[in-house]
Amino acid sequence: MEEKVQLLMTHKGVGLLNAFAVVHTLGDVSRFCSSKQAVAFTGLDSLEHSSAGKVSFGSISKAGSSVLRYLLGQAIHSAVRYDCELKAFYKRLASRRSKSVAKVAATRKLLVRLFIMLRDGIEYQEFKRRGSAVGMPVLSQGLQ
Repeated sequence: MEEKVQLLMTHKGVGLLNAFAVVHTLGDVSRFCSSKQAVAFTGLDSLEHSSAGKVSFGSISKAGSSVLRYLLGQAIHSAVRYDCELKAFYKRLASRRSKSVAKVAATRKLLVRLFIMLRDGIEYQEFKRRGSAVGMPVLSQGLQ
């Protein structure tokens, strides 16, 4: 379990306590089919309110560990300072919505990142490398 904690601590803004909380709460991440299930397990998923064909999403479900949600909420303050992508995401949302909604969305994004790092067994630098490789255009063989 210690190697998992060290792995998560490579993410900027995630400290020892946050990493322990994520590893302990999520446990074996292979039991989750997707990151959506992990988000729902921690209670950071939004509740759906449907009536007469209208679908709207409200507050988070708060179904999981309140301690983990609190610690991730604190970790997002540090992560936003060091991670340009998270900072841009937070600012973009905070300009359209309230700061609290943006904080919860950024916290959810941080949890998804940590889940992917645990699932794939990769460090933060490898996570960033894979993310930048996905956004790059692929040259076709005919253009060379």
